[in-house]
Amino acid sequence: MATFSEQMQAIFGRYTEEVGTDPVSLDEVAVWAIERGLYRPAPRDVVKICRDALADSLRQEKRIDEKGRKYRAKHSIRTWIEGQQLSLWADIDTAPRSFLEKSFGQRRKSIADDCFQIKQDVDHFNDEHPDEEPIQMIIDFTDDVAEMEAAARQDTEDEEAA
Repeated sequence: MATFSEQMQAIFGRYTEEVGTDPVSLDEVAVWAIERGLYRPAPRDVVKICRDALADSLRQEKRIDEKGRKYRAKHSIRTWIEGQQLSLWADIDTAPRSFLEKSFGQRRKSIADDCFQIKQDVDHFNDEHPDEEPIQMIIDFTDDVAEMEAAARQDTEDEEAA
């Protein structure tokens, strides 16, 4: 039996076969799939709905420190407890250092995984289109982060001057 992700991938594949291969909004694909009865959501547990809403909200909570840096207030780790994978959440200002080291490490690994995958995708595309100028992908974000820090400092200075 296909996994849920494989079922969703099959819906998208069927959409592109029946409707077209142009770039498309997933809202459009979702409406198309629901209208054809290809997607019927399973009843969701109220606890899971609440958990997902909490996680989305906690990821968005920001604070500003005394130096004017906007930082994420809540952090999570993925861990296994009694054979079940869970996400544990804590506040950055009260969580133990070991928790935050693990959280930051997991986030960094996620970014590295994304960078690896985009490199694989770009390399594949470039190999499949040898007659076109290759797409260049810079994976070193040092300059990007420095520019963001400078912009954030400028915003803080502008607010203090106002």
